[in-house]
Amino acid sequence: MHAFDPADPGFLADPYPTYAALRAAGPVHDHPGLGVPVAVTHAACSAVLRDRGLGRIWSDAEPAAELAAFNLLHRNSLLEREGEPHTRLRRLVASAFARGHTERLAPLVRARAGALVDDLVARVRDGAPADLVELVAAPLPVAVIADLLGVPEDRRAPLRDWSDAIVRMYEPDPGDDGRRAAEQAAADFTALLRELVEERRSGRIATDPAGRRDLLADLLAVRDDETGERTRLDEDELVGTAVLLLMAGHEATVNVVGNGVHALLRHPDQWRRLLDDPGLVGTAVEELIRFDAPLQLFERTAVVDTTIAGHVVPAGTRIATLLGAAGRDPSVFGDDADRLDVGRSPNPHLGFGAGVHYCLGAPLARLEIAEVLRALLERLPDAAVDGEPVRRPRFVMRGWAELRLTPGSTR
Repeated sequence: MHAFDPADPGFLADPYPTYAALRAAGPVHDHPGLGVPVAVTHAACSAVLRDRGLGRIWSDAEPAAELAAFNLLHRNSLLEREGEPHTRLRRLVASAFARGHTERLAPLVRARAGALVDDLVARVRDGAPADLVELVAAPLPVAVIADLLGVPEDRRAPLRDWSDAIVRMYEPDPGDDGRRAAEQAAADFTALLRELVEERRSGRIATDPAGRRDLLADLLAVRDDETGERTRLDEDELVGTAVLLLMAGHEATVNVVGNGVHALLRHPDQWRRLLDDPGLVGTAVEELIRFDAPLQLFERTAVVDTTIAGHVVPAGTRIATLLGAAGRDPSVFGDDADRLDVGRSPNPHLGFGAGVHYCLGAPLARLEIAEVLRALLERLPDAAVDGEPVRRPRFVMRGWAELRLTPGSTR
């Protein structure tokens, strides 16, 4: 099977026919351009994500001397650890998350989503198309994660650009400019988080109106037991965790909102279903994640010699899941796997991962996406796409750079 070119504009515009051909040819394929084999069926992708013989083993990005801050963040990230270090760090982070942070933020997410959509609608009603990405999809998750971590309003402005610069490194070829931008963003991000950690240590802790602490303070305080300091997150782990939360939270939400609203408006029967039955918003969120996956590729490394769907992955080598391909697999999603169905249930998509690396922030991402959909359905029921959207020229993180909306006749 001919390997696809992840930089080809035609492929980026619609990779799903290529994925279908790959699935028909077999569950796993070598891809010389990516340098890793790729799993393309739901079963093979699920096996990659769940097999304990495969892990996330961080190797410093090169040139390491020029990417010190970028590597420090990832070396200490929950996502890039395995075994006992991962178990320990995930337990601590999950313990902090379990202190009601998603529930605490729910009214704020609803209010922020509503206010952003109100601004978009006001511009649309004035007669000018308005960009959903710029006005809603991009600012909402940054604001929510900043609320979650307790980042003061006057220090939030660069967060979105920092996140964008860092995640560009996950593309097959970020280029020299991309590497320099990612390193600078990682250094600046780390400096801000260290400042905030020091403020929490000195007693300056952000609280909500009910007096509940921000997640950064809870991460600083959390421990497995009462045996001492060694059970806490160290500062590098805390910084790496906070940056991961922002990057993962921002990229997932911005792309699901953009991809999802575009899909709904290109399938007006499904938009009308939601208008007629807003109770379907919950299942619609899952379907939008499945239908046009915001994260297309996720890699793991063999800890021991491992076999996935008959394909041998020697210890120390990598294999990737094509999550976009898994989400359209007819063996799981039926003969209508290529059809958008906001009522689809069950919907075992892999958009939030699986196994030990399942996304801790999934409930918050679902909340953000649902509140944007509810606000748009209520305030702009006649939404339509204006002109041709502008796609971000990226493969791994799939989304729109610009998606302008205007009043139309979707009803």
